[in-house]
Amino acid sequence: MNNPKLIKESYNRILEISEDSLQITLPDSRYYRRNGQYYPSVTYVLNYYPKNETFLNWLKDVGRSADHIAEKAAKEGTQVHQMVEDYLLGEELNFLSPNMKPQYDVKVWKMFLNFVEFWETYKPKLIETEILLFSDELRVAGTCDLVCEIDNQLWVIDLKTSNNIHTTYDLQTSIYVKMYEECFGKKVDRAGILWLKSTKRKFSKEKMQGKGWEIYESSRSQEENLEIFKNVHQLFNLENPNSTPSFETFKTTAKREI
Repeated sequence: MNNPKLIKESYNRILEISEDSLQITLPDSRYYRRNGQYYPSVTYVLNYYPKNETFLNWLKDVGRSADHIAEKAAKEGTQVHQMVEDYLLGEELNFLSPNMKPQYDVKVWKMFLNFVEFWETYKPKLIETEILLFSDELRVAGTCDLVCEIDNQLWVIDLKTSNNIHTTYDLQTSIYVKMYEECFGKKVDRAGILWLKSTKRKFSKEKMQGKGWEIYESSRSQEENLEIFKNVHQLFNLENPNSTPSFETFKTTAKREI
């Protein structure tokens, strides 16, 4: 396959609208649909990777606030991803509205500016942003944040706004590489995480980094990370032998009878 539009059209999230537009089946974000089959998302599968001691200690510390903290962080991450996509598609983003009021949380805006600095520093050639990918071999799918060329090397890059780098990020980028190569038949040269909340404090000529951001590459090989992912996928299949999406249907209109 060499046409991204064909891939995007044949492979999508689950969304069904009735012919009369009076009923909608809510998308299940854990799955994608391809040719009538349902593939779990890469991130859903990676939920089955064992949690480390750091995470478990954090969970003990925050207690019942964990869900709220995680939800807030997820919203910030989603917003940054959307801003980056808009920027890459040529839109102008402004921190202040026409009446001079902030339109974004300062932390979110700073992470976005970290991406802008990376982009303006290395001037990549954009290949794809937010591209839907799949593997018929592994029966998984996902949305890759960025595919670009830097110094004539083809990169697969995932954006992260978390406080720390996790092992699952290595596995996530490795499966994105696998899926991109399977979909497009092109060899990916390098893969990494663009960490937009890095502790780095200055630019480096030796590494791709700046104040508050860095490109992180796994110390393991693509093959090693893929093998680990396959093991996690086995755990997922063990716990979900009949893995299918859930459906929630609701009406699109309501009126009180008088």
